[in-house]
Amino acid sequence: MGVKHGRKYDEILKDLTDAVGEIPDSYLFFEMEAAEWQELGPEEKREVHEALAEDLFYGLGTEPVIEVGCGVVMYDKDHHRINLLIGDEELTVVPLI
Repeated sequence: MGVKHGRKYDEILKDLTDAVGEIPDSYLFFEMEAAEWQELGPEEKREVHEALAEDLFYGLGTEPVIEVGCGVVMYDKDHHRINLLIGDEELTVVPLI
């Protein structure tokens, strides 16, 4: 089902892919080891991040908070956005409208 949005899905997916790419250990979401992640090339890493972004987009429709490595991804229904808390301080926002 996914989250409610007014922007084009492709634009949201690109922004969300970029945002999850900022989570240094995002590969843990797919239960990968650090060594496995390091073996991937830049394009392969981008593909993994895009798959992660898609999973999060649809998962946030039923589970409003999802942990991804050291990050937390939250669906802010009231403000029509997805918030990513990376570590303790860095906040990235992906607008949905």
